[in-house]
Amino acid sequence: MYISKISLVNYRNFKNAAFYFNKGINTIIGENGSGKTNLFRAIRLMLDDDLLKFAYKFTEADFNRTLDKKWKGHWIIISLEFSEISADESIQAMFIHGLGNGEEETVDKATYNLFFRPKSDIRYRLSELAENDTEGLAAIVDQLTIANYESFFTGKSSVDFNDPEVYKELVGDFDAVKFNLNPDTSLFGARIPHQLSISKDISFTFIKALRDVVSDFNNNRTNPLMSLLKIKSELINDADYAPIAHQVKDLNAAIEQLPDVQDVRENIKETIKDTVGETYSPSSLSIKSSVPDDAEKLLQSLKLFIGEPDETYEGSIHELSLGGANLIFLTLKLLEFKYQRSADNFANFLLIEEPEAHIHTHIQKTLFDNLNYEDTQIIYSTHSTFISESSNISNINILSKKVNYAESFQPANNLPESKVHKLQRYLDAVRSNLLFAKGVMLIEGDAEAILIPLMVKKVFGISLDELGISLINIGSTGFENIAQIFHEDRVQRKCSIVTDLDQAIADTTEIDTDTEAVKTYKKKLAASEKSGKERQEALDLYITGNIYLKACYADYTFEVDFMNQENKIEILNTIPEVYKEEDTIELAATDIGDEDIAISGKRVLAMAKYAKKGWYALILGKHITFKTNIPPYILDAIVFSKTTLSRRTILSLLDYRLSQYRKDAVHPEFLALELEMEKYGKGDIALQALIASIHKALPNDQIKDFLERL
Repeated sequence: MYISKISLVNYRNFKNAAFYFNKGINTIIGENGSGKTNLFRAIRLMLDDDLLKFAYKFTEADFNRTLDKKWKGHWIIISLEFSEISADESIQAMFIHGLGNGEEETVDKATYNLFFRPKSDIRYRLSELAENDTEGLAAIVDQLTIANYESFFTGKSSVDFNDPEVYKELVGDFDAVKFNLNPDTSLFGARIPHQLSISKDISFTFIKALRDVVSDFNNNRTNPLMSLLKIKSELINDADYAPIAHQVKDLNAAIEQLPDVQDVRENIKETIKDTVGETYSPSSLSIKSSVPDDAEKLLQSLKLFIGEPDETYEGSIHELSLGGANLIFLTLKLLEFKYQRSADNFANFLLIEEPEAHIHTHIQKTLFDNLNYEDTQIIYSTHSTFISESSNISNINILSKKVNYAESFQPANNLPESKVHKLQRYLDAVRSNLLFAKGVMLIEGDAEAILIPLMVKKVFGISLDELGISLINIGSTGFENIAQIFHEDRVQRKCSIVTDLDQAIADTTEIDTDTEAVKTYKKKLAASEKSGKERQEALDLYITGNIYLKACYADYTFEVDFMNQENKIEILNTIPEVYKEEDTIELAATDIGDEDIAISGKRVLAMAKYAKKGWYALILGKHITFKTNIPPYILDAIVFSKTTLSRRTILSLLDYRLSQYRKDAVHPEFLALELEMEKYGKGDIALQALIASIHKALPNDQIKDFLERL
């Protein structure tokens, strides 16, 4: 049995989210604050005995923030769906009577739901309201407090709680003021008696994020070694332990009889007698050794000593590196899970929260490649690309942070197995942050991979990472194989595809006077142009109807389009680093300066080929400045992938541009622009008004073109 789906409605930062899981290892990916911990807490409220009591102690803060102060009257819904339920008679008995769906003699799928809802008297009053009676609704809900709410467990539901229409039917339509007092239990589930709690019949272990494990080791309540020793102490045979207990008692007696101990005892007695006299002195006084002879207490007095790899010295936990201590803590928790796992349980669940802290990347991947128990469903959350690679892409859920809520995506949803397999092989071969990105730019060349991030940083004073954009060099993999992730059914994030049209930079018409070399060159240009058109047609067709994809084309190639944006000075500066002969340097400079793209374009491509494209990009990168013009198709890709810029970010870009110009000179127009920037920052003027001010102060600056694209 395993969890196949989790539905969360109005719970913490989940307004309406669904998570889908498979058997084995499953991964939750998400940035800080996206809700990974809240998802785990929701699961624990249902399955973890240590947290079950909190399922009856929701607070106002547990409602999703999009409801703001309008949470009153709404419900929190946490629903777990289980699949592949064993045919074992005892398991079936519980699920058929408590959680099972359908009327069959056995069930292979079941639901377990937690509703935090208004109590029956409130629901009755709501159901009595006339349709569209908004004043009556306000009069009821305005008076509600958490004390008017109750927790309610159900099973046997058959609806999709993520469907807004289902929510209206179960909870109510707040806009139309329509509330149903007695929803159909065959759809929404029948109440489960508390004694049927599923947590009593499963093995469930939660390993929290590794923050301060040294402190945890020093606390007997949180020390995993103590838990392991306690489990083992309960299994010790009394007859086997009896000789040890006798030895401990003898040891205590021997310590108590030490002459020095007896001297201290006598000295204490004499001092008391001398101080308060015989009448008020204690009748007896002993110093006793308290080495425990109880098996559990004795075992829990043991301490763990460990040597770092390739060292002979064994030290206590606090002497280990952070990574070493974290690894030991995680290992002990996994061993604790092994001890608790039992064939008598309906199922075994292991939740691991962000285990990568302070653990070397090689250890991360090795650990989780080997973390696989056949009878256990494992769900872990992570920021680590190394750990996420250990999970099949079909077993990944991605959290996307929005304003006051988070969405969940499944990158392999509705993809045929053949495409999933190709995608998995790509992700296995290339460690990328593709699945972690807020926005993505797909490129297929080393030059773009080197120069695009550098241009953005030099020109705008901000990195692609700060913009939340991941630049992914797919090489020869093919855009379609990767871009398929970004789709309404899968990851709903913007992805721009950056590629070349390879238009011919010269006339490709062959004439009789052409030499063989010229004919070969023209044929090569024509073939590239034909290939570019075919690529454009295929890509345009592929992205049609997909709002999450955009193709951005260079007219020619990256190097030629870069040069054509009045960036010839940057190209000229690279010539002495590409060529060594003076005649060649002079000729190259003449070619680059030519207005005919057939000449200048051919030269810059020849330079890139001669120096190798990747190396030439590194050379060119040294000459990028804030005055370098980013090609329009790249600006289009950045804007599409980013989608929006905050006022703070826009002002940061402008501040940077102005600071660079001030190094050369200060103009009166700058002060006027700064005043407009201050108004924009306060929200007093719109972006268009700010752009107009930029045009006056910086008439030819590309920041205007960039912001206009927003």
